Amino acid sequence: MHLSVKGKQLDVGDALRTHVSDNLATIVGKYFSRPIEANVVFSRHAHLFKADISVHVGRGIMLQSNAEAAEPYPAFDTAADKIDKRLRRYKRRLRDHHKGDGSAEGAAFEPFQAKKYILEAEPEDHHVDGHDSDTVLDDHPQPVIIAEMTTAIDTLTVSEAVMRMDLAELPALMFFNRAHGGLNMIYRRPDGNVGWVDPAGIQGSGA
Repeated sequence: MHLSVKGKQLDVGDALRTHVSDNLATIVGKYFSRPIEANVVFSRHAHLFKADISVHVGRGIMLQSNAEAAEPYPAFDTAADKIDKRLRRYKRRLRDHHKGDGSAEGAAFEPFQAKKYILEAEPEDHHVDGHDSDTVLDDHPQPVIIAEMTTAIDTLTVSEAVMRMDLAELPALMFFNRAHGGLNMIYRRPDGNVGWVDPAGIQGSGA
């Protein structure tokens, strides 16, 4: 596994790099024999250190986590422990995922490539003494695209999609439902549960 350990305006010593390498290898190695790459970034915000972990283990699965603490070591340990707990939660499914080559559950589907954009937030409409500021907002303001990239939309079962969203700590995930081929969306609700949007399911019900 290729490992990158970096610090944002922060020196990362050899002892911390070794601690990161040993612990990630132990945690990830229990479930994946050939993880592709891992990136760990340490940063400091006021009096807290933050550790961001991202591990690409292949077959479309990304592990992501972050945590803050008063020192870099406990920040990393807490973030790594989150990944370890999620992997234990999905232990059986991950084992089935490994055995899926050629099976119905894990049959290979070429991911659909879609454009993904990041839109800059709209500026605030400020008023000074009852007059508009220099910012001019028309009736149909157009957001500015600040980033454009390509993202893969995979064909998954709903449970596989939930697992991937949870492992990668994503707020939402779009996928093709393996049951009928239609586009679906799952997302993390404010109450902690997962919402599931299935337009094809509505059509199929005759509603």
